[in-house]
Parts: sequence; C-alpha cells; structure tokens
Amino acid sequence: MSAVRELLSEPLKLRCGAVLPHRIAKSALSEQLGDRRNRPTPELAELYRTWAVGGAGVLVTGNVMVDPTALGEPRNVALPATPDPAEFRGWARSVDGTDAQLWVQLNHPGRQSPRFLSRQPVAPSAVPFGDRGIRTAFAAPRALTGDEIEAIIERFALAARVFVDAGFSGIQLHGAHGYLISQFLSPLTNLRTDEWGGDASRRRRFLLELVRRVRAEIGDDVPLSVKLNSADFQRGGFDEGESLEVVRLLGESGLDLLEISGGTYEKAAMMGAGRASTRRREAYFLDYAAKAREVSDVALMVTGGFATAAGMAEALRSGALDVIGLGRPMTVDVGLPGRLLAGDEVEAERLCPKTGIRLADSLLEIQWHTQQMHRVAAGKPVDRRRGPLRTLVQGGLADPLNAFRRVRG
Repeated sequence: MSAVRELLSEPLKLRCGAVLPHRIAKSALSEQLGDRRNRPTPELAELYRTWAVGGAGVLVTGNVMVDPTALGEPRNVALPATPDPAEFRGWARSVDGTDAQLWVQLNHPGRQSPRFLSRQPVAPSAVPFGDRGIRTAFAAPRALTGDEIEAIIERFALAARVFVDAGFSGIQLHGAHGYLISQFLSPLTNLRTDEWGGDASRRRRFLLELVRRVRAEIGDDVPLSVKLNSADFQRGGFDEGESLEVVRLLGESGLDLLEISGGTYEKAAMMGAGRASTRRREAYFLDYAAKAREVSDVALMVTGGFATAAGMAEALRSGALDVIGLGRPMTVDVGLPGRLLAGDEVEAERLCPKTGIRLADSLLEIQWHTQQMHRVAAGKPVDRRRGPLRTLVQGGLADPLNAFRRVRG
C-alpha cells in the first residue's frame, strides 16, 4: 500500500471511543428530499445507500431542521412537533451492510428562512439582511425571547435523542454559514444585552449550551460534532480571533469532531476557491486549521477544495487536520472515496457549467448539484452534460425572488 493510501485509510479514534474507518467523509449537502410533511423519503434513503456503498467513512446529512415551522427550504427534513424515532429508522438503516457511519446534521435557520416559508422568522436580534437583493427573499426577523431560546435548545436536544434512538451513529450541530447558531456568534446579528449577547463570551453561550445539553441527551459514547465558521468574512462580524476562542472552548467541552468552514449567505466563502495559493494547496481553510490545532486537540475536519489523493494526504501529513471532507464532488462521482482509497488515479471533479454572470453562477452551482443528487436518489446516473439553461429552468431560477428562495449553505 502506498504512503498516500496508508494515510487516507488510517482509522481515527474519536474522544468518545467511536472509530472512523478511514479519513474521508462526506460533508453535509442540502438534499431537498423530504416529503410534503418534511419527513424523509425513500429517495433520500436511496441516495445515502449509494453514497455508503461508494466508500465514505462518515456521511453527514444535509441540515435537518429542529423546528417544522422554521425551515430553510420547503423540502428540508424536520423534526415533527411530536417525533417518533421510527419515522427516521429507514433513513438510518440506509448504510447497513457498509462501513459507513451516518451522522445527522441538526440546524435552525434563524433569519435565513425564506419569506415564502416564514413571514417573520426569528433571530437573536431583529437585524435584517444588509444586501438589498437578499432582503427581497428574506423577511426582517424578530428577536427571540429568553423563553424561546430555551425552547429551541430543548428542540436541539430532543432531536439529537430521537435520531440516536432511530439508529444514526452521530450528531453534528450546524454552527456555520449564517444559520441561527452562527447568528448568535456574530456581533453583526446578535445585538442582545442579556445573558445571550452583549460580548463575545455571552454570544457564544448559545452554542456551548447546545453542546452541553445535546451531550447530556446522547451520552458520552455517541460522536458529537460542530460545523463552525473560521470567520464570517464580513467587516465587524465573527472573526478569526473569536472563532479560535470558540474552538478552544469546544475542545474543553468534550467535542469529538470539529468541521471547519466559513462565510454566510452575504459572503459565501464556502462556495469559492479564494486565492490562487489556496487552490494550489487544494484545502480552502488549511491555514485556519493549523491555528485551530494550536489551541485544541479536538479532531478536525476540513471541507472544500480537495481534488487529489496526494493533496489530501499532504494535508493529513501536515498535522493540521484529521478528516478530509468532500461535498459537491460526491454528487459527480458517488464512488469517489472508495476509488481514492483503492489508489485509483482519480480527482474530485467540478463539472458545474458557468454562465459568466456572478449571481447566476452562484445559484447555478447550488441547483446543478442538487439536481444531480435527485437523479442519484431516483436510481439514475449523473447527468454530466447538464447545461446551465436547463439547470436554471428546472430549478425555477428564472426570476431573482425564486432564485433566492433556493439559496442555502
């Protein structure tokens, strides 16, 4: 076995005692495959069965909303008001017979619930989007009361318990990309002066309390992960210094795995490759991961930019991270992890077409990959030649308002 294959194939033991079979994981992608009641569909289970057979060691689901009245998209899976683990058991069993672990990503959109789903979403503070175009799609939020914040924390804890009881192997809390946890962390969106805001320490209380309460529900032997922004990349927002302090505290809380990302709807760093030097090294957030390693020994996962087995192995060899996250490339090649682990000469492909129009291409990037997931879920092959016009028309992205309805992180 080559040195590259050895690095990628090495198991990883987490703090809780769970062992990841190797170092390649599928990061969360919003599938939009819930039914009209926001329950998982057979197609969703088929998608994850296909990915599990494809060789990923960990599969992190797309954002599952903890409140059925607070959705980021109309076809999000959501925890019902009175949940029954049996409703999610078929999805959990989709990975049976493989080495893959299926972790559910829990989320609340906060102010990032589109206007057609919520006329007045909730948030830490009543801060609307600054971007005029985005404001056409998202109504101004109202500030949560203290009791409502406590109720949301309870919903996260309940959801974690339900999904573990259903058979999911782990839990991830989505604390990035401008959703509710991220909104609490940012001084731009959290203007509170009570125990949930006012300074950096109180702004991060919501996340730390979520970690504490979820851990109490799922026990010490179930993997618990957080997806965290390295920064919001907005002036005056959640910056790298504050983020690294959150990393330190999460490490002290007993977290098992921290996934690093960055950006929000208004500044979507998670969607672009950034500087040329970053593209050459493949990983978008490798510099930040190295800094995070200095403040905590929690296992680190970096998603974004990886293309080759050699680049992945070099990132692991550097010691800055422990797990390679793959997202959109796995909608193009569902068996990519297995092929990389086998030593095949393959690369993570990026086939999404471009129009040359920045806004259209941002929306096209999302819809092209979503439509590929829907094909796989229906038992169809990936349509590698799907063009931009067909993608935009099928996605209902002909007008700006409908386009923003489908934006997500």
